[in-house]
Amino acid sequence: MPPQDNSRNTILFVVIAAIMLLGYSYFVMQPQAEKRRAAQQAAAEQTTSSPVTTPSPSAAIFTTDRTAAMATSVRVPIETPKLRGSLSLTGARIDDLFLTDYRERLDPDSPAVELFRPEGMRHAYQALFGWNGPNIPGGVPGKTTPWRLTEGATLTPTTPVTLVWDNGAGLRFTRRISVDDSYMFTVTDTVANFSAQPVTLAPWGRVERQGVPDELGRNQILHEGAIGTFGAGDRYTTEQLKYGGWIKKPVQEHESTGGWLGITDKYWMSALIPPQDERIEAAFRVSGEQRESATHSATMLGEAHTIGPNRQITETTRLFAGAKRNEVLAAYEKSLELPRFIYAIDWGFLFFLTRPIFIIIEFFYGILGNFGLAILALTLVVRLVMFPLANKAYESMSKMRNLQPKMEEIKKKYPDDAPKQQQELMALYQKEKINPLAGCLPLLLQIPVFYAVYKMLFVTIEMRHAPFFGWLQDLSAKDPTTIWNLWGLIPWDPAVVPLLGPHLTGTFSLSILAIVYGLTMWLQMAMSPPAPDPMQRRLFQLMPIVFTFIMATFPAGLLLYWGWSNVLTIVQQYVIMHRLKAENPIDTFFARLKKAKA
Repeated sequence: MPPQDNSRNTILFVVIAAIMLLGYSYFVMQPQAEKRRAAQQAAAEQTTSSPVTTPSPSAAIFTTDRTAAMATSVRVPIETPKLRGSLSLTGARIDDLFLTDYRERLDPDSPAVELFRPEGMRHAYQALFGWNGPNIPGGVPGKTTPWRLTEGATLTPTTPVTLVWDNGAGLRFTRRISVDDSYMFTVTDTVANFSAQPVTLAPWGRVERQGVPDELGRNQILHEGAIGTFGAGDRYTTEQLKYGGWIKKPVQEHESTGGWLGITDKYWMSALIPPQDERIEAAFRVSGEQRESATHSATMLGEAHTIGPNRQITETTRLFAGAKRNEVLAAYEKSLELPRFIYAIDWGFLFFLTRPIFIIIEFFYGILGNFGLAILALTLVVRLVMFPLANKAYESMSKMRNLQPKMEEIKKKYPDDAPKQQQELMALYQKEKINPLAGCLPLLLQIPVFYAVYKMLFVTIEMRHAPFFGWLQDLSAKDPTTIWNLWGLIPWDPAVVPLLGPHLTGTFSLSILAIVYGLTMWLQMAMSPPAPDPMQRRLFQLMPIVFTFIMATFPAGLLLYWGWSNVLTIVQQYVIMHRLKAENPIDTFFARLKKAKA
């Protein structure tokens, strides 16, 4: 290889490595640091037992006492197998909701995950429904309307509730709210006109979040923010708007027949679902300029209806408020004929890989009963699919390793003639029927699979708090062990070290899985033919060390997948090298061990 090519390749490698490290710092380390700061701030706010008010940037006053916030309105309890909370009779808002199947932390005594939060608290989050109409005597129900409960006491899957409001000018509004045993609310609004004049009304629905918590919308690999599917006929597209871009484009409007829209977090979503045969005007709006205090809303406006005297109309709107489980979304997509509802999960641009990989893991989970074992089984499937191609690649690499002495002879024979060296090397490759680039192909093919597995582990709620064995109790989180307390043998938490704590438990933690990954990566690279250029060889020798630290903060499930994939690759590579009698570090190690014993 000509010297200039060696220099160019070395520079290219350094640039790529630098880009990877910078990207890792920006997209992984920085969001994690911000998340830690937000968690620390939230913990500080929760340490007080008495109601505390804190001014927001807009000078509004919020309470941290949920009971005090809810006491401003009469409430109707909500109790289902998966939900707990209440709705407010002021505005008939659904604004107090917890997901009882999920906990904030691994601790079984930790609080249930909060979805909706009542107004009066910081980052209030709620769903509202109402009517628009021009010049309506007596007005229409809105955010502060005092509804009356006329039927039902607690909203459950078997006991809907009925609310009524009379505007005093001949219009009676009746709202029947029901909920299934999962996450779907059905809001049925009936308007009766007892006046002598016809009125024209259009139904609307809105989910709104008053300010965005610091920990949301910071991770670049994940979508959090506005989401909706719009279109007509058989042509629907899913639109996404991250919080950062949303506040820069405060009004985004769409027209659609049916579809759905809402606000999504990593694992949870609230979404409005109109009748699928009705035309709607949908909009994502931001009111305010500061992310912390601006109100983000997803709003839909239905078709206008004229109600004659002594007539009534009925409009039905649904609200999804819950966890984005694959089977739950798929069931609603089928039963309600919702377009692309399954894409509320952020499968990413490699969805054609991410979804099938998830389906395979779910299949193995159904058999094995453990997501960690399912990941190991998936890895085996991936390796089997790539086995023929990898076999040829490793045969080529083994033959190249056997050719190292002849390649060194060519370099010594033509030390100052780089073109002649290259010519002789190419002739040698042709004679031995070797493709020097064949070893790169399996690695290149694994990169999109690796990313798809990472994405799947990161975004699917099925992986959240999914245990493996031993100390690995959450495959979606990083390996909690660290070398600084001898992987848990010493009762000491490195996180308490001032300034260095986040790094000792993060990038420099050297967890057990990270070390296993690094060692298997080193052995795999040691079994590959060495790079021809000395500088390249040194850089490649550093790669296992660098990637050990980089991968230390990645989900444990991903390290489990990649480490096990490395082991399977090493076994396959060793069998081929041993058969072709190519020098390899495993045989060398055992030969030295045998010689030492002798």
